[in-house]
Amino acid sequence: MKIESLISEIHKKKSFLCIGLDVDLNKIPKHLLETEDPIFEFNKAIINATHHLAVAYKPNTAFYEAYGIKGWQSLKKTIDYLNDNHPEIFTIADAKRGDIGNTSSMYAKAFLEDLNFDSVTVAPYMGKDSVEPFLAFKEKHTILLALTSNQGAFDFQSINNTDNQPLYKSVLKTSKTWQNSENLMYVVGATKAEYLKDIRAILPESFLLVPGVGAQGGSLEDVCKFGMTKNIGLLVNSSRGIIYASQDQDFATKAMLKAEALQRDMATQINQFT
Repeated sequence: MKIESLISEIHKKKSFLCIGLDVDLNKIPKHLLETEDPIFEFNKAIINATHHLAVAYKPNTAFYEAYGIKGWQSLKKTIDYLNDNHPEIFTIADAKRGDIGNTSSMYAKAFLEDLNFDSVTVAPYMGKDSVEPFLAFKEKHTILLALTSNQGAFDFQSINNTDNQPLYKSVLKTSKTWQNSENLMYVVGATKAEYLKDIRAILPESFLLVPGVGAQGGSLEDVCKFGMTKNIGLLVNSSRGIIYASQDQDFATKAMLKAEALQRDMATQINQFT
């Protein structure tokens, strides 16, 4: 997907909502367990109820790989359903891959070519030759882990290097020198919203994928205050807060209501900051 198409969808829906499809069979409504493919049936219902509110969906691949070949088949059916029925919606394989060049090439082929996601999350720890194979795919996007929302983020990401700047800033600056770096997006946790001002000084226009709003305590208003650009430049993800709004027959409707409330807040922020 071209970035212009994503921007157009954001303005059309007045939304920069990304919904995380992190399916745990222990948490989905029990009646779905009687179906042939409970994971896909759950995802399909969530997508059908929320596609008019979301501009992106992000399956975390661990929640599919944990169920073996059946889980992988559910992931394939989910991305095919999105691509066939809602090609205007941006898709993210939250896989956090990253390895030496030839291995990264195969990871990239798996997610961006075979499964046909629009993007994939990638860990930058191994550097240039582990990321550039992902960047080589035309009209596909690589979402680099920059400053994450988890408790252990500062174990490494904030350590000052020899230039007396935190490691995450070195990652951001160095990534801009890589081939096809225009295809990069970045993960920045909502719980680190106060760092967005410095991040925007390095990445004034890049899209940021922002997890951590809601269940992890991140503030949407702060994220927008420090991170929004003239093209919005944000994809704010919510997973558990939306998809597990109910475990009853009405789970999809309850998910829609949660997504609708978040979309309204996003529309307010768009009107305020742009």
